[in-house]
Amino acid sequence: MRRWLAGPGTEATPAAIAALGALMAATFCIVTTENLPAGLLPQISSGLGVSLSATGQLVTGYALTVTLLTVPLTYATRRIPRRPLLLGLMTLFVLAGLSSAAAPNFALLLASRAVTALVHAVFWAVVTVTATGLFPPSVRGRIVAMVYGAGSMATILGVPAGSWIGQQAGWRVAFVALSGIGLIALVTVVVFLPATAVTQTPVSRTTAPDTPRYTVLLVTIVLAMTGLSMAFTYTVPFLTDVSGFSMQAVSPLLLLRGVVGIASVAVAGHLADHHPKLATTVPVALLSVSLVGMYLVGTVPLLAAVLMAASGVALFTMITTLTSELLAVAPGNLYIASAGGNAVFNAGTAAGAVLGGLVLSDFGVRSVTLAGGLLAAAALAVLLADQLIGRVPRRSRETVTDSS
Repeated sequence: MRRWLAGPGTEATPAAIAALGALMAATFCIVTTENLPAGLLPQISSGLGVSLSATGQLVTGYALTVTLLTVPLTYATRRIPRRPLLLGLMTLFVLAGLSSAAAPNFALLLASRAVTALVHAVFWAVVTVTATGLFPPSVRGRIVAMVYGAGSMATILGVPAGSWIGQQAGWRVAFVALSGIGLIALVTVVVFLPATAVTQTPVSRTTAPDTPRYTVLLVTIVLAMTGLSMAFTYTVPFLTDVSGFSMQAVSPLLLLRGVVGIASVAVAGHLADHHPKLATTVPVALLSVSLVGMYLVGTVPLLAAVLMAASGVALFTMITTLTSELLAVAPGNLYIASAGGNAVFNAGTAAGAVLGGLVLSDFGVRSVTLAGGLLAAAALAVLLADQLIGRVPRRSRETVTDSS
Protein backbone atom coordinates (compact mmCIF):
# COMPACT_ATOMS: atom_id res chain seq x y z
CA MET A 1 0.00 0.00 0.00
CA ARG A 2 2.72 2.48 0.99
CA ARG A 3 4.64 1.85 -2.23
CA TRP A 4 1.49 2.14 -4.39
CA LEU A 5 0.66 5.51 -2.83
CA ALA A 6 4.22 6.86 -2.93
CA GLY A 7 5.13 9.62 -5.36
CA PRO A 8 8.49 10.24 -7.04
CA GLY A 9 11.06 10.85 -4.30
CA THR A 10 8.45 10.67 -1.55
CA GLU A 11 6.94 7.98 0.66
CA ALA A 12 3.42 7.61 1.97
CA THR A 13 3.57 7.85 5.76
CA PRO A 14 1.59 5.50 8.04
CA ALA A 15 -0.23 8.52 9.48
CA ALA A 16 -1.39 9.63 6.01
CA ILE A 17 -2.55 6.11 5.16
CA ALA A 18 -4.47 5.88 8.45
CA ALA A 19 -6.11 9.25 7.78
CA LEU A 20 -7.06 8.08 4.29
CA GLY A 21 -8.62 4.97 5.83
CA ALA A 22 -10.66 7.17 8.18
CA LEU A 23 -11.96 9.25 5.27
CA MET A 24 -12.79 6.07 3.33
CA ALA A 25 -14.78 4.74 6.31
CA ALA A 26 -16.73 7.98 6.48
CA THR A 27 -17.36 7.82 2.72
CA PHE A 28 -18.69 4.27 3.06
CA CYS A 29 -21.22 5.45 5.66
CA ILE A 30 -22.38 8.49 3.69
CA VAL A 31 -22.96 6.53 0.46
CA THR A 32 -24.70 3.65 2.25
CA THR A 33 -27.11 6.04 3.95
CA GLU A 34 -27.77 7.89 0.70
CA ASN A 35 -29.01 4.75 -1.05
CA LEU A 36 -30.44 2.71 1.83
CA PRO A 37 -34.08 3.92 1.67
CA ALA A 38 -34.39 2.66 -1.91
CA GLY A 39 -34.06 -0.88 -0.58
CA LEU A 40 -36.48 -0.30 2.32
CA LEU A 41 -39.32 1.62 0.66
CA PRO A 42 -42.00 -1.08 1.26
CA GLN A 43 -41.07 -1.44 4.94
CA ILE A 44 -40.99 2.33 5.54
CA SER A 45 -44.23 2.81 3.61
CA SER A 46 -46.14 0.24 5.66
CA GLY A 47 -44.47 1.21 8.92
CA LEU A 48 -45.42 4.89 8.67
CA GLY A 49 -48.71 4.41 6.83
CA VAL A 50 -47.83 6.41 3.70
CA SER A 51 -48.03 5.48 0.04
CA LEU A 52 -45.09 3.94 -1.77
CA SER A 53 -44.88 6.87 -4.16
CA ALA A 54 -44.79 9.35 -1.26
CA THR A 55 -42.07 7.30 0.44
CA GLY A 56 -40.03 7.57 -2.75
CA GLN A 57 -39.61 11.27 -1.99
CA LEU A 58 -37.00 10.19 0.56
CA VAL A 59 -34.78 9.40 -2.44
CA THR A 60 -35.86 12.22 -4.76
CA GLY A 61 -35.73 14.92 -2.08
CA TYR A 62 -32.28 13.78 -1.00
CA ALA A 63 -30.87 14.04 -4.54
CA LEU A 64 -32.42 17.46 -5.14
CA THR A 65 -31.05 18.79 -1.85
CA VAL A 66 -27.53 17.67 -2.72
CA THR A 67 -27.75 19.04 -6.27
CA LEU A 68 -29.02 22.47 -5.26
CA LEU A 69 -27.08 23.10 -2.07
CA THR A 70 -23.63 21.56 -2.60
CA VAL A 71 -22.00 24.69 -4.04
CA PRO A 72 -23.60 27.32 -1.74
CA LEU A 73 -22.99 25.24 1.40
CA THR A 74 -19.39 24.56 0.41
CA TYR A 75 -18.88 28.26 -0.17
CA ALA A 76 -20.45 29.10 3.18
CA THR A 77 -18.13 26.67 5.02
CA ARG A 78 -14.99 27.45 3.02
CA ARG A 79 -13.22 29.17 5.94
CA ILE A 80 -13.84 26.39 8.46
CA PRO A 81 -10.74 24.21 8.93
CA ARG A 82 -11.27 20.82 7.31
CA ARG A 83 -10.73 18.63 10.36
CA PRO A 84 -13.35 20.26 12.61
CA LEU A 85 -15.66 20.58 9.61
CA LEU A 86 -15.48 16.86 8.90
CA LEU A 87 -15.94 16.07 12.60
CA GLY A 88 -19.01 18.27 12.69
CA LEU A 89 -20.41 16.68 9.56
CA MET A 90 -19.96 13.15 10.90
CA THR A 91 -21.55 14.16 14.22
CA LEU A 92 -24.58 15.52 12.35
CA PHE A 93 -24.65 12.34 10.29
CA VAL A 94 -24.86 10.14 13.39
CA LEU A 95 -27.54 12.30 15.02
CA ALA A 96 -29.61 12.46 11.82
CA GLY A 97 -29.43 8.68 11.49
CA LEU A 98 -30.70 8.20 15.04
CA SER A 99 -33.42 10.77 14.40
CA SER A 100 -34.46 8.84 11.27
CA ALA A 101 -34.68 5.63 13.28
CA ALA A 102 -36.83 7.29 15.94
CA ALA A 103 -39.05 9.33 13.61
CA PRO A 104 -42.71 8.84 14.66
CA ASN A 105 -44.08 10.05 11.33
CA PHE A 106 -43.07 10.58 7.72
CA ALA A 107 -42.57 14.35 8.04
CA LEU A 108 -39.89 13.95 10.71
CA LEU A 109 -38.23 11.16 8.75
CA LEU A 110 -38.14 13.41 5.69
CA ALA A 111 -36.64 16.22 7.79
CA SER A 112 -33.98 13.87 9.16
CA ARG A 113 -33.11 12.77 5.65
CA ALA A 114 -32.82 16.42 4.63
CA VAL A 115 -30.18 16.93 7.34
CA THR A 116 -28.30 13.87 6.10
CA ALA A 117 -28.45 15.29 2.57
CA LEU A 118 -26.94 18.57 3.82
CA VAL A 119 -24.09 16.57 5.35
CA HIS A 120 -23.64 14.72 2.06
CA ALA A 121 -23.57 17.97 0.07
CA VAL A 122 -20.62 19.39 2.00
CA PHE A 123 -18.87 16.08 2.70
CA TRP A 124 -18.38 15.12 -0.94
CA ALA A 125 -17.06 18.59 -1.74
CA VAL A 126 -14.28 18.36 0.87
CA VAL A 127 -13.41 14.68 1.32
CA THR A 128 -11.64 14.17 -2.01
CA VAL A 129 -9.59 17.36 -1.76
CA THR A 130 -8.74 16.62 1.88
CA ALA A 131 -7.65 13.07 1.03
CA THR A 132 -5.50 14.10 -1.93
CA GLY A 133 -3.91 16.84 0.20
CA LEU A 134 -2.39 14.13 2.41
CA PHE A 135 -0.26 12.77 -0.44
CA PRO A 136 1.93 14.10 -3.27
CA PRO A 137 0.10 15.41 -6.36
CA SER A 138 1.62 12.68 -8.54
CA VAL A 139 -0.64 10.05 -6.92
CA ARG A 140 -3.85 12.13 -6.99
CA GLY A 141 -5.64 9.64 -9.26
CA ARG A 142 -4.89 6.72 -6.96
CA ILE A 143 -6.20 8.59 -3.92
CA VAL A 144 -9.39 9.58 -5.74
CA ALA A 145 -9.78 5.93 -6.79
CA MET A 146 -9.57 4.76 -3.18
CA VAL A 147 -12.07 7.31 -1.89
CA TYR A 148 -14.54 6.50 -4.64
CA GLY A 149 -13.78 2.81 -4.19
CA ALA A 150 -15.08 3.10 -0.62
CA GLY A 151 -18.27 4.62 -2.02
CA SER A 152 -18.52 1.77 -4.50
CA MET A 153 -18.12 -0.79 -1.72
CA ALA A 154 -21.02 0.91 0.05
CA THR A 155 -23.20 0.35 -3.01
CA ILE A 156 -22.15 -3.28 -3.42
CA LEU A 157 -21.97 -4.35 0.24
CA GLY A 158 -23.34 -1.64 2.52
CA VAL A 159 -26.71 -1.10 0.87
CA PRO A 160 -27.58 -4.82 0.47
CA ALA A 161 -26.49 -5.46 4.07
CA GLY A 162 -28.58 -2.54 5.32
CA SER A 163 -31.57 -3.73 3.31
CA TRP A 164 -31.19 -7.23 4.74
CA ILE A 165 -31.06 -5.88 8.30
CA GLY A 166 -34.15 -3.81 7.59
CA GLN A 167 -36.02 -6.81 6.23
CA GLN A 168 -35.06 -9.01 9.17
CA ALA A 169 -35.28 -6.59 12.09
CA GLY A 170 -37.16 -3.56 10.77
CA TRP A 171 -36.12 -0.46 8.87
CA ARG A 172 -35.47 1.50 12.08
CA VAL A 173 -32.79 -0.97 13.14
CA ALA A 174 -31.06 -0.51 9.79
CA PHE A 175 -30.73 3.23 10.44
CA VAL A 176 -29.46 2.60 13.98
CA ALA A 177 -26.84 0.21 12.61
CA LEU A 178 -25.67 2.82 10.12
CA SER A 179 -25.41 5.43 12.86
CA GLY A 180 -23.24 3.01 14.81
CA ILE A 181 -20.92 2.58 11.83
CA GLY A 182 -20.93 6.35 11.40
CA LEU A 183 -19.85 6.75 15.03
CA ILE A 184 -16.92 4.41 14.38
CA ALA A 185 -16.01 6.49 11.33
CA LEU A 186 -16.23 9.65 13.44
CA VAL A 187 -13.80 8.20 15.99
CA THR A 188 -11.35 7.19 13.26
CA VAL A 189 -11.41 10.72 11.84
CA VAL A 190 -10.80 12.15 15.34
CA VAL A 191 -7.84 9.83 15.89
CA PHE A 192 -6.16 9.77 12.50
CA LEU A 193 -6.93 12.90 10.49
CA PRO A 194 -4.16 15.43 11.23
CA ALA A 195 -5.08 19.01 12.02
CA THR A 196 -2.44 20.13 9.52
CA ALA A 197 -3.94 18.27 6.57
CA VAL A 198 -5.03 21.64 5.16
CA THR A 199 -4.72 25.23 6.23
CA GLN A 200 -7.00 27.04 8.63
CA THR A 201 -8.33 29.01 5.64
CA PRO A 202 -8.19 26.57 2.74
CA VAL A 203 -6.66 27.99 -0.43
CA SER A 204 -5.77 24.81 -2.30
CA ARG A 205 -5.26 25.57 -5.96
CA THR A 206 -3.75 23.96 -9.03
CA THR A 207 -0.58 25.24 -10.63
CA ALA A 208 -2.29 25.16 -14.04
CA PRO A 209 -5.93 26.27 -13.61
CA ASP A 210 -7.86 25.94 -16.84
CA THR A 211 -11.41 27.30 -16.72
CA PRO A 212 -12.38 26.20 -20.28
CA ARG A 213 -11.19 22.66 -19.59
CA TYR A 214 -13.02 22.62 -16.25
CA THR A 215 -16.20 23.69 -18.04
CA VAL A 216 -15.72 20.97 -20.66
CA LEU A 217 -15.40 18.37 -17.91
CA LEU A 218 -18.59 19.57 -16.20
CA VAL A 219 -20.49 19.27 -19.50
CA THR A 220 -18.97 15.83 -20.09
CA ILE A 221 -19.96 14.65 -16.62
CA VAL A 222 -23.57 15.81 -16.83
CA LEU A 223 -24.05 14.24 -20.29
CA ALA A 224 -22.37 10.95 -19.39
CA MET A 225 -24.10 10.65 -16.00
CA THR A 226 -27.49 11.42 -17.51
CA GLY A 227 -27.01 8.68 -20.09
CA LEU A 228 -25.70 6.25 -17.51
CA SER A 229 -28.53 6.98 -15.08
CA MET A 230 -31.13 6.47 -17.80
CA ALA A 231 -29.86 2.95 -18.45
CA PHE A 232 -28.98 1.98 -14.88
CA THR A 233 -32.34 3.08 -13.44
CA TYR A 234 -34.14 0.61 -15.71
CA THR A 235 -31.59 -2.21 -15.73
CA VAL A 236 -33.90 -4.72 -14.07
CA PRO A 237 -36.80 -4.44 -16.56
CA PHE A 238 -34.27 -4.52 -19.42
CA LEU A 239 -32.76 -7.77 -18.15
CA THR A 240 -36.12 -9.44 -17.64
CA ASP A 241 -38.15 -8.06 -20.56
CA VAL A 242 -35.46 -7.73 -23.26
CA SER A 243 -32.74 -10.22 -22.34
CA GLY A 244 -35.12 -12.81 -20.92
CA PHE A 245 -33.41 -13.35 -17.57
CA SER A 246 -35.44 -14.58 -14.60
CA MET A 247 -35.80 -12.39 -11.54
CA GLN A 248 -33.60 -14.88 -9.67
CA ALA A 249 -30.75 -14.11 -12.06
CA VAL A 250 -30.99 -10.34 -11.70
CA SER A 251 -29.23 -10.00 -8.33
CA PRO A 252 -26.16 -12.03 -9.39
CA LEU A 253 -25.93 -9.97 -12.59
CA LEU A 254 -26.08 -6.71 -10.66
CA LEU A 255 -23.45 -8.05 -8.28
CA LEU A 256 -21.26 -8.97 -11.24
CA ARG A 257 -21.50 -5.43 -12.59
CA GLY A 258 -20.53 -4.01 -9.23
CA VAL A 259 -17.64 -6.40 -8.61
CA VAL A 260 -15.96 -5.86 -11.98
CA GLY A 261 -16.51 -2.13 -11.53
CA ILE A 262 -14.75 -2.09 -8.17
CA ALA A 263 -11.94 -4.24 -9.59
CA SER A 264 -11.34 -1.57 -12.22
CA VAL A 265 -10.86 1.23 -9.70
CA ALA A 266 -7.14 0.53 -9.19
CA VAL A 267 -6.58 0.65 -12.94
CA ALA A 268 -8.52 3.89 -13.10
CA GLY A 269 -6.24 5.51 -10.52
CA HIS A 270 -3.14 4.44 -12.45
CA LEU A 271 -4.57 5.78 -15.71
CA ALA A 272 -5.47 9.10 -14.14
CA ASP A 273 -1.93 9.57 -12.82
CA HIS A 274 0.04 8.37 -15.85
CA HIS A 275 -2.20 8.69 -18.93
CA PRO A 276 -4.67 11.53 -18.26
CA LYS A 277 -5.76 11.86 -21.90
CA LEU A 278 -6.77 8.20 -22.15
CA ALA A 279 -8.14 8.26 -18.62
CA THR A 280 -10.87 10.74 -19.51
CA THR A 281 -11.85 9.43 -22.95
CA VAL A 282 -11.66 5.63 -22.71
CA PRO A 283 -14.23 5.14 -19.90
CA VAL A 284 -16.76 7.45 -21.59
CA ALA A 285 -16.22 5.62 -24.91
CA LEU A 286 -16.68 2.26 -23.15
CA LEU A 287 -19.91 3.50 -21.57
CA SER A 288 -21.31 4.56 -24.94
CA VAL A 289 -20.31 1.30 -26.65
CA SER A 290 -21.70 -0.88 -23.86
CA LEU A 291 -25.07 0.90 -23.72
CA VAL A 292 -25.57 1.05 -27.49
CA GLY A 293 -24.42 -2.56 -27.65
CA MET A 294 -27.10 -3.56 -25.15
CA TYR A 295 -29.68 -1.99 -27.43
CA LEU A 296 -28.34 -3.84 -30.48
CA VAL A 297 -27.68 -7.31 -29.05
CA GLY A 298 -29.38 -7.20 -25.66
CA THR A 299 -31.75 -9.97 -26.66
CA VAL A 300 -28.81 -12.40 -26.41
CA PRO A 301 -28.48 -13.12 -22.67
CA LEU A 302 -24.72 -13.79 -22.62
CA LEU A 303 -23.89 -10.66 -24.61
CA ALA A 304 -26.24 -8.59 -22.47
CA ALA A 305 -24.46 -9.80 -19.31
CA VAL A 306 -21.01 -9.01 -20.75
CA LEU A 307 -22.05 -5.54 -21.91
CA MET A 308 -23.71 -4.77 -18.59
CA ALA A 309 -20.50 -5.73 -16.80
CA ALA A 310 -18.58 -3.46 -19.18
CA SER A 311 -20.90 -0.58 -18.28
CA GLY A 312 -19.97 -1.17 -14.62
CA VAL A 313 -16.28 -0.87 -15.49
CA ALA A 314 -17.07 2.34 -17.39
CA LEU A 315 -18.99 3.80 -14.46
CA PHE A 316 -16.40 3.26 -11.75
CA THR A 317 -13.46 4.20 -13.98
CA MET A 318 -15.18 7.29 -15.35
CA ILE A 319 -16.08 8.71 -11.95
CA THR A 320 -12.49 8.32 -10.74
CA THR A 321 -10.71 9.69 -13.79
CA LEU A 322 -13.03 12.60 -14.48
CA THR A 323 -12.90 13.69 -10.84
CA SER A 324 -9.10 13.49 -10.82
CA GLU A 325 -8.86 15.62 -13.97
CA LEU A 326 -11.44 18.04 -12.60
CA LEU A 327 -9.19 18.68 -9.59
CA ALA A 328 -6.14 19.01 -11.84
CA VAL A 329 -7.58 21.92 -13.83
CA ALA A 330 -9.88 23.48 -11.23
CA PRO A 331 -9.90 27.28 -11.31
CA GLY A 332 -9.82 29.00 -7.94
CA ASN A 333 -10.52 27.22 -4.67
CA LEU A 334 -10.42 23.44 -5.02
CA TYR A 335 -13.24 22.85 -2.56
CA ILE A 336 -15.63 25.02 -4.54
CA ALA A 337 -14.49 23.36 -7.78
CA SER A 338 -15.03 19.93 -6.22
CA ALA A 339 -18.49 21.01 -5.09
CA GLY A 340 -19.33 21.96 -8.68
CA GLY A 341 -18.33 18.50 -9.85
CA ASN A 342 -20.41 16.83 -7.15
CA ALA A 343 -23.42 18.95 -8.10
CA VAL A 344 -23.30 18.00 -11.79
CA PHE A 345 -22.81 14.32 -10.94
CA ASN A 346 -26.04 14.42 -8.92
CA ALA A 347 -27.83 16.56 -11.50
CA GLY A 348 -27.01 14.04 -14.22
CA THR A 349 -28.20 11.17 -12.05
CA ALA A 350 -31.52 12.87 -11.32
CA ALA A 351 -32.06 13.98 -14.94
CA GLY A 352 -31.30 10.49 -16.23
CA ALA A 353 -33.96 8.90 -14.06
CA VAL A 354 -36.57 11.39 -15.30
CA LEU A 355 -35.60 11.21 -18.99
CA GLY A 356 -35.34 7.44 -18.83
CA GLY A 357 -38.92 7.26 -17.60
CA LEU A 358 -40.09 9.42 -20.51
CA VAL A 359 -38.27 7.26 -23.07
CA LEU A 360 -39.61 4.13 -21.43
CA SER A 361 -43.19 5.38 -21.66
CA ASP A 362 -42.94 6.37 -25.33
CA PHE A 363 -40.53 3.87 -26.87
CA GLY A 364 -40.07 0.94 -24.48
CA VAL A 365 -37.33 -0.19 -22.14
CA ARG A 366 -34.95 -1.32 -24.89
CA SER A 367 -34.75 2.22 -26.29
CA VAL A 368 -33.66 3.56 -22.91
CA THR A 369 -30.21 1.99 -23.35
CA LEU A 370 -29.91 3.48 -26.85
CA ALA A 371 -30.78 6.96 -25.59
CA GLY A 372 -28.31 6.59 -22.74
CA GLY A 373 -25.59 5.40 -25.10
CA LEU A 374 -26.15 8.34 -27.43
CA LEU A 375 -25.84 10.80 -24.55
CA ALA A 376 -22.59 9.11 -23.54
CA ALA A 377 -21.43 9.43 -27.17
CA ALA A 378 -22.22 13.14 -27.00
CA ALA A 379 -20.08 13.41 -23.86
CA LEU A 380 -17.24 11.66 -25.69
CA ALA A 381 -17.60 14.06 -28.62
CA VAL A 382 -17.25 17.02 -26.24
CA LEU A 383 -14.04 15.57 -24.81
CA LEU A 384 -12.53 14.75 -28.19
CA ALA A 385 -13.41 18.16 -29.64
CA ASP A 386 -11.71 19.84 -26.69
CA GLN A 387 -8.58 17.74 -27.18
CA LEU A 388 -8.51 18.36 -30.92
CA ILE A 389 -8.35 22.10 -30.39
CA GLY A 390 -5.36 21.70 -28.11
CA ARG A 391 -6.68 21.32 -24.58
CA VAL A 392 -5.00 17.99 -23.81
CA PRO A 393 -4.38 17.38 -20.09
CA ARG A 394 -0.81 18.25 -19.11
CA ARG A 395 1.22 16.05 -16.78
CA SER A 396 2.74 19.12 -15.18
CA ARG A 397 -0.49 20.00 -13.42
CA GLU A 398 -0.21 19.60 -9.70
CA THR A 399 -2.39 20.35 -6.75
CA VAL A 400 -0.69 22.68 -4.32
CA THR A 401 -1.98 22.72 -0.76
CA ASP A 402 -0.66 25.22 1.76
CA SER A 403 -0.33 23.04 4.85
CA SER A 404 1.13 25.47 7.33
